[in-house]
Amino acid sequence: MSFTNKTVIVTGAGKGIGKGIALSYADKGAHVVVAEVDEKAGAETVRIIKEQGRDALFIQTDVRNEADIVHLMETAFHTYGRIDILINNAGKGVFKSLFDLSIEEWDDVIQTNLRSVFLGSREAAKFMRQNEGGGAIVNIASTRAIMSEPNSESYAATKGGIVAITHALAASLSNDRIMVNAISPGWIETDDYSKLSQTDHAQHLSKRVGKPEDIARACLYLTAKENDFVTGINLVVDGGMTRKMIYEE
Repeated sequence: MSFTNKTVIVTGAGKGIGKGIALSYADKGAHVVVAEVDEKAGAETVRIIKEQGRDALFIQTDVRNEADIVHLMETAFHTYGRIDILINNAGKGVFKSLFDLSIEEWDDVIQTNLRSVFLGSREAAKFMRQNEGGGAIVNIASTRAIMSEPNSESYAATKGGIVAITHALAASLSNDRIMVNAISPGWIETDDYSKLSQTDHAQHLSKRVGKPEDIARACLYLTAKENDFVTGINLVVDGGMTRKMIYEE
């Protein structure tokens, strides 16, 4: 699976899963466009990539804003001459009682997590459809699209929506040879992995909590040109956590 000279856009690439995805594509030889609202975090991801002798470009982007998304895609295209892959990763969560959640907070989560997927996919596809080989889009959903804890209504709604819009986009963009898939991460530790307990790891059939690299490798699989038979799916990458029956003793 070669990504040499491919142009890959990763939203929310300043930290966490998005940063891990960006670093993985850079390591595979791609031109990586880091789209991030946090200027310091986005610039740091680019610094790391360039320090490793790879190519990256930071574009400050508020994924809720249509003009920012348009600017992101146009700048990426004018810089590299093509757009091959889009990873819609940017997201946020507000976890509080539905009786306390304001409509402004609800709208902010919806716009950040879900509207951004529509805007990003639409604008990227305008350029991908010009490619002879089409392109690939991966939307980062969550296992919270299919299971929940209390006080997660806005987050769950967006992640469920991402799973649904993924197969809709796969259908709509099929004639343009654009593959669209979703990944639903489970527990992915983005802070200090060493602080996790054996109890944390034991909740998984894999016997360990996930890392950003696990999601990055799934992205590489779903966006490789060799895997153009895979589209419209939601790939759950959770160490088997949603398949493990857990009983309280």
